[in-house]
Amino acid sequence: MLKSWMVIAGVGFAIALLANLIRPKDVKWFRRLQRPDWLTFEKLIPVIWTVVFICGGWSAYIVWESNQSWGWMAAYIVLELVTIAFTPVLFWSHSLKLAAYIGGTGFVIAVLLAFGVVSISLWATVLLLPYLLWSPIGTLTTWQMDRLN
Repeated sequence: MLKSWMVIAGVGFAIALLANLIRPKDVKWFRRLQRPDWLTFEKLIPVIWTVVFICGGWSAYIVWESNQSWGWMAAYIVLELVTIAFTPVLFWSHSLKLAAYIGGTGFVIAVLLAFGVVSISLWATVLLLPYLLWSPIGTLTTWQMDRLN
């Protein structure tokens, strides 16, 4: 029998695969963009997002084990879908501004989710903090890249 953490991790991983719906020509376009001078940690961004997603999945697991609410699981899925949409939308549209709006939308959803689950589990809320800290940095970076390009 599958454990709930396995299902949550599997669904999260399956959704994360959607970020790979990009074309090589769009990768070339992205590599040519100017970056803010302070962006010295770009190679760490995939590791940072991995940690953020693991924490989000763990938060979802805690919420599920606490109340087994499909509504809360849907909220976590919406947050991940919006977050994952950033990459294909950016690469397909070549619009840094649109990507920044998606990043901001993810942050708003994460804030609402954090306020919602705090009554269920403080730890579930704490595990959303990496998202709440990192998402504005990514959104600001994208916004500044839009201004540079």
